[in-house]
Amino acid sequence: MKKILLSIGCALIATSLTAKKVKFAVDMAGQIVNSTGVHVIGDFQTAAGLGPDLDPSTATLTQEGATTIYSLIVDIPAFQKYEYKFVNGDLSYEVEIVPDAAQVGYNFNDNRWLYVDSLANDTTYVGAILFGGSAPAGKNLIRYKVDISNLSVPAYGVHVGTNYNNFLPYKTRLYSFGSGVYEIINYLDNGTYLYNYINGKTLSDIETSVPSSCSSSGTRSITLNKDSVLPVVCFNYCTDCASVGVHELTSTTSVFKLFPNPVRNSVTFQSTSNEEITSIGIYDISGKKVKDIPNIKASSYSILYLGLAKGIYTVNITNTYKQQQHLKLIVD
Repeated sequence: MKKILLSIGCALIATSLTAKKVKFAVDMAGQIVNSTGVHVIGDFQTAAGLGPDLDPSTATLTQEGATTIYSLIVDIPAFQKYEYKFVNGDLSYEVEIVPDAAQVGYNFNDNRWLYVDSLANDTTYVGAILFGGSAPAGKNLIRYKVDISNLSVPAYGVHVGTNYNNFLPYKTRLYSFGSGVYEIINYLDNGTYLYNYINGKTLSDIETSVPSSCSSSGTRSITLNKDSVLPVVCFNYCTDCASVGVHELTSTTSVFKLFPNPVRNSVTFQSTSNEEITSIGIYDISGKKVKDIPNIKASSYSILYLGLAKGIYTVNITNTYKQQQHLKLIVD
């Protein structure tokens, strides 16, 4: 009898050590709410005691007063990634369509996701996401992505330090779906944000030598005015780890040029040393690649019609010697 009670006690202790309160919430503004209610489905339902996973009828959300927000708080194990969607009703075909930026995105997986990385005595809550939207009302989605495949990742994991979390090195942990890329989704107001990736959870683990072509004094930044999925960059670099062998040139080294600048429709990119240009990538102010031109193999390359909105862009040019330079392009 004592052994049975001891086993039960140990099980309860183990459960309490791993349980974490998580709040799922959706904003149904602009939606006609189904008479069968609003639900959430996901791979957490069994762990939360809400029937089988992905059952659209068991995890019912409750309306918060007279608002358009519906929510549910569950107890589920911490230090895990969870996938979920909201349902306007209680049938599978009434599930929301999740925008690409908010999806898992790998292997055609269109679920939302979050990573629960804390056992603190509080509730993990990302906000009331608009049904079928990317973020809570009035917010923008930002998705950080860093490639750590060229480094050894410590048990503490990978984090991102930002000016809105005081660059605390342990505050925002990233999750990897594989291939050495770690990422996380945050929701922010319009504004300019500073950040650096952290391979660990102390300030000594933070990036210290990010090239000036994609940072200011080693600190990365983004001006956010729309949902933004940041490009995958290698830790301490401006490109992904597959391109780390590329030699990044300083802004004072003139190996490439572009003209005219500002430009309206056509632009020419030229190697000043007559070496063959192998690729050109053009990125908007949020870091999104808007043009990708591979396999060029010419010392001069012209685009007759850019088709880009007015603004400032960054051009990433690489030649056969894997020399790479970032130039500013102004579209007028």
